[in-house]
Amino acid sequence: MDDETAEIELLEQNLNKTRQISQRMISILDSFDTRLAKLEKSILPLYTSTQILNRRAANIDKTLLKMSEVGSNQDELAAEEALILRGPQTGQLDKYREALERLNASIAFKSSDADTEETARLVETGAKKLTQLYTKLVAEVSSGSTPPPGAEWTMTPFPSSLLATLRQLVAFLRTLPLPATHPSHPAAQAIFTTLKDAQRGYADMRGIWSQKCLEGQGKRVIDRADTIDTIAAGKEFGKWVELVLIVSEDEYQLLSQLTPISSPTLLASSFGTLLGPILTLFGTTLTSLVALIKKSLHKYTFLALSAYESLLSMQRQWDDLLSRRGSDTRRDTNEIKDGLHTLRAVCLRSFPEFLADLKLGALGKGGELVTTGLADFAISAVKYMERLPQVQAAVGSALLTLGDGNWKMGEGVQVGKAAKVGESDESVVLEHYVCAFPCSLGVVPRLTVSSDDVVVTAVTSLTTLSRTSRRPAIAAIFLLNNVSYLRHHILLEPIHPALPSLLSKPAQDYLNSNFRTAKAAYFDSNFSPLMQALTDDPKEKITKAATKEKFTRFFDLLEEVMERHKLAKVMEDDADGREQIGDEVTKLVIPALQRFSQKHRDKEFSKNPQKYIKMSTEAVESQLKSIYR
Repeated sequence: MDDETAEIELLEQNLNKTRQISQRMISILDSFDTRLAKLEKSILPLYTSTQILNRRAANIDKTLLKMSEVGSNQDELAAEEALILRGPQTGQLDKYREALERLNASIAFKSSDADTEETARLVETGAKKLTQLYTKLVAEVSSGSTPPPGAEWTMTPFPSSLLATLRQLVAFLRTLPLPATHPSHPAAQAIFTTLKDAQRGYADMRGIWSQKCLEGQGKRVIDRADTIDTIAAGKEFGKWVELVLIVSEDEYQLLSQLTPISSPTLLASSFGTLLGPILTLFGTTLTSLVALIKKSLHKYTFLALSAYESLLSMQRQWDDLLSRRGSDTRRDTNEIKDGLHTLRAVCLRSFPEFLADLKLGALGKGGELVTTGLADFAISAVKYMERLPQVQAAVGSALLTLGDGNWKMGEGVQVGKAAKVGESDESVVLEHYVCAFPCSLGVVPRLTVSSDDVVVTAVTSLTTLSRTSRRPAIAAIFLLNNVSYLRHHILLEPIHPALPSLLSKPAQDYLNSNFRTAKAAYFDSNFSPLMQALTDDPKEKITKAATKEKFTRFFDLLEEVMERHKLAKVMEDDADGREQIGDEVTKLVIPALQRFSQKHRDKEFSKNPQKYIKMSTEAVESQLKSIYR
């Protein structure tokens, strides 16, 4: 018990000591806190002053740095301005491009309106300098002496080195700020106007240059049209138009690559500007060609048809090319279609006029037929027919436009129409124009055979002309020669193998029938008198005097036939046909002469029969065959 009391007392003593120590610590801390408060109160004004001084020092440093930067920028801007104003130099296009790119970049980050405006002015100046270089390079390849015209002429291409430079330049021009891509850029609108003007200048220069290069070749085509074959001249015109098409297509491809502004609308508008001079040249050249044709439509009919066919074959390509023009330049016009219509109008006139010329041939040149040679209009008809297959597409198209039978110029009913007009009807209407007979292609046949087509008109005029002669034998030779000429060169041995296909079977039969008729008339007028001289009349008594008279008359008539055929040659252009005629004549005359001579020689009609039988049968046969050698 005493031990526990002693421990408690010890604890209380220790507790009291601890309390005393705590009191003394609190007293010391309170004193320290009071002193810190007094120190803080004393130092606070100095701290505040120091913060202000530090802030001012930092602002001074920033100001100095900004001043240094502004000075540096001014120096750089002066350097950029000198480079921009000097313009792009040869081999330094990249340096110039980089300078403009730096200026554009500085516009995006500068806050000063004055600096931005100055920089934008420099960018605009740089764009103008670049477009001046662009225009200069284009002008270099769009001037000078034009290539000499010739059959193998091609337009001088861009030099590859210059084209590479232009492509590099255009690639950069297309990156310049425009209202569509940089609406807030101060120089965007001015740059757009500059590039648009440069693009228009490109189109003008290339269009005028293309016109100059093509003009010489076009003039050559017109000059040669009067000196070479008409179909060849028409094809030359077609080749020239094809060359115009090729040049226009090439220029479009170049324009697509070299336009500073590649928007579809501006590209189409520029192409319309470029095509303007080319299409003007096409129009004037075609006008000159048509004027030449109209001077003598009969002479230049196939020039018109050949040129029309050439244009017709290129119509789709031209439509595609012209569709690339802008709506402001197209205005729903198509110069190629207008040219086709002009040529077609001339072609349409040629058909009835040619038939009219054939009809006029029936009037002759003096009333009386004095020759057995080929009529001019028959030769013209054959030449005309021989050339039709070479321009068949043009003839078929033009005739279809004219209308089946309308080449009659109002002189008769129309031939007939197919149930449905289409491309297949071109062969039908061409067949009707060549010869007026029904065909088997589902077309309403003619009710009557008229003379308003080439073959029938030619044969009718020949027949009419032969009837004007008061010498039937001469007229018969004339008709045989001319009908044979038509038949030989149209059906039997045409120069163009496709010519017979233009005639229907009834039309071919018509020619063959008229040839047989002409041949029969020739036999009748030239050799029937010979046959009649050898014919005994059963009603009359055969006397020696009558027999002598018959032999005398036969050989007199034979002499007349021989004399006539010395001047009047038969079928000179057809050796086989002439030989066949000779065989038929001998088969007609010689057997009759043999029978008559044998019959009366036995009756001893004369003591000196050689006086009346002037030649042997073999000699007569030889004489007759000599006519046709």
